[in-house]
Amino acid sequence: MKRTYLASLGLSLAGITAAALQPQALAAGLFSSQGLDGTRFAVLGKPVGRTDWTLLVLEQIAAAPRCWEPRPDGLVDPSLNRFDFTGICSRYLDSNGYSLRIGQEDLATSYRLRLQQQGTSLRLLAMSPSQANEMVVGRGTVNQRDRDGFVPISLEPGWTLERRVYGSQTLSHIYFANGTPLAQLLAASQSRTNANSVPLRPLTPPLSNNNDDTGRISQGPIALEVIPFRE
Repeated sequence: MKRTYLASLGLSLAGITAAALQPQALAAGLFSSQGLDGTRFAVLGKPVGRTDWTLLVLEQIAAAPRCWEPRPDGLVDPSLNRFDFTGICSRYLDSNGYSLRIGQEDLATSYRLRLQQQGTSLRLLAMSPSQANEMVVGRGTVNQRDRDGFVPISLEPGWTLERRVYGSQTLSHIYFANGTPLAQLLAASQSRTNANSVPLRPLTPPLSNNNDDTGRISQGPIALEVIPFRE
């Protein structure tokens, strides 16, 4: 199937706008998807500023030159920045280029993908304003922060990359996809959160070490000897 964009499908601008204004159209099956060869893609965390990260997906279309190269320190060199990669590489930079698909449902209008760092771990999370639970889509390790070195992200079990399909036409949009129904993924996420939570121990008052002349712990105030002042 030939890959194209929505604009080349002969849809009128009014029709595209109507679909955009009706999120339920996506869930109702406006788009389907097809599997991709994951070896032709790199999911990367790009450092932004001093602490932030942004998600980047690279696709190797032609065999050479390479669009990215692993570095000895574990980071990835985005080598496509050093040549004209037209027809060789594709870049997917934001929600216009990638989104979430779970249980055959397009969730582009309700979920966002975000990178979050915790210590040396960089997690790719699927987040929604209507849900308290986050779903971990992928993970990477931050060995060091280098503006020219990107962190490779490995997808969690059950997650794959798929391409958005409209009718018989493949589009340029990439899905982070999981075939498990959304309710099951959310329940599993909640279970993991509960399992990782550390229960709070009740606070107990410390025992006093003040003993009376019988050897029992004194429960009252301690009488102090008063020494008169002498000149």
